[in-house]
Amino acid sequence: MTRSFPTLSAVLLLGACTVGPDYAGPPAAPSDAARFVRAEPGTTTPAPALARWWEGLGDPLLTRLVDDALAHSPTIDQAAARVREAEAQLRQQQRGRLPSVSANGTYIHAQLPGTGIGGGGGIGSGGGEQAEAGSGGTGLDFYNLGLNASWEVDLFGGGRRGNEQATATAGARVADLADAQVSLSAQVAQSYVGLREVQQRIRLNAEATALQQRQLDLSRQREARGTASRLDLERLRVQLENTRADAIPLAAQSDEYLNQLAILTGRTPGALDATLAPAAAIPLPPARVAIGDPAALIAHRPDIRAAERELAAATAGIGVSKARELPGIRFLGLLGLGGTAPGDVFDLGQLTTLAAPSLSWSFLDFGRNRAATRVSEARRDGAEATYRRTVLEALADAETALSRFARTRAQLGQLARAEATATRATTLNRQRVAAGTATLIDQLDVERQQLQARTAVVQARSQLSQRFIAVNKALGLGWRDR
Repeated sequence: MTRSFPTLSAVLLLGACTVGPDYAGPPAAPSDAARFVRAEPGTTTPAPALARWWEGLGDPLLTRLVDDALAHSPTIDQAAARVREAEAQLRQQQRGRLPSVSANGTYIHAQLPGTGIGGGGGIGSGGGEQAEAGSGGTGLDFYNLGLNASWEVDLFGGGRRGNEQATATAGARVADLADAQVSLSAQVAQSYVGLREVQQRIRLNAEATALQQRQLDLSRQREARGTASRLDLERLRVQLENTRADAIPLAAQSDEYLNQLAILTGRTPGALDATLAPAAAIPLPPARVAIGDPAALIAHRPDIRAAERELAAATAGIGVSKARELPGIRFLGLLGLGGTAPGDVFDLGQLTTLAAPSLSWSFLDFGRNRAATRVSEARRDGAEATYRRTVLEALADAETALSRFARTRAQLGQLARAEATATRATTLNRQRVAAGTATLIDQLDVERQQLQARTAVVQARSQLSQRFIAVNKALGLGWRDR
């Protein structure tokens, strides 16, 4: 015992060593990114929520669709399966550092040739040997039941670095799942808003078609009386046909959005037609939008979190590679009962034990392991560059989304004022028609301008909601903790 204690102590001390760099966290965020410079003043609050931003649009049907998508979409199921795979690999890596014990039973029958000594006698004697006539040799039976054990000492921390790598990789897959939730919730909301816009435009197109048909009918009457030219009539007919033609791609867009929403929620195309076919208003964002600051974005946006975990995994991978350059110690153990008769497997007098420590070291591999370490170091550098790029792209994405949202809100205000002016003009001109100072053709023309203004407002409302969705997606909102 006194001679083995120093050896065991040396092994334990070596096992406390861990090669490779310790992960010190991701690179610092840009120092000048303290706030979003493109945010609209007076319309934001400082602390965004992590999930369910779509409820701010105030549309219960949209909320139900997003919840259905998050619960049943194959995209989410695929990302969740990758999380489970990474977590299972982590458990596999952790269990790999523990001793391995296996049980085995063995039966061996050997036919040994004769030696020609002593007049053709065979080798050995006793139980289990059977002379076989005409064989010129001896048969030997062997029975054994035993346990085998093995354990590799983590001398230089390669196993610990492997655990770190697997843990970080599992964290990256969890972040990928959150990123899939962010993207899916945004896709559902975008398709829903697009559907409601198209439905409104189909209704306005039908009103425009009816209005232009009335203009054409009146012009035919005027042309018959000689107060309108044939050219005016043809111009109105061209305008009417173009308006009718505009309805065809709008109907196709409606079908496309219905199909998208069905697929996103894990259904077959057409499954949501009865629910979504009735036209409804475009949901609008709240007056104040929670955006937080760049630090919150960097902390919570899933693709940034995934890139940070990939960086941690790549850093740990350097230690895994370095450990392969150094010696390794494995302990092998054997405990068995057996002999040449079946009853020997129950005879404690036939107990066999074996303890065999072994040292291995590929010290002459012509640089293969060192090259593998250089590969790991390059991967770590690439992962750091990917993280920094992801942060910068995320900041730019958020700033762009906030700028577009602010400008679209201002544009909607101007178009709403234009629509109000067109509505007043329609009312005033109707009074002139009643007083006989304006014609019905003039009134229809003013109403056509009002319809154009209403169409522009519908498109701007849809665009504003789409910008709101883009802001929340850029901020990385819409995921929930597992």
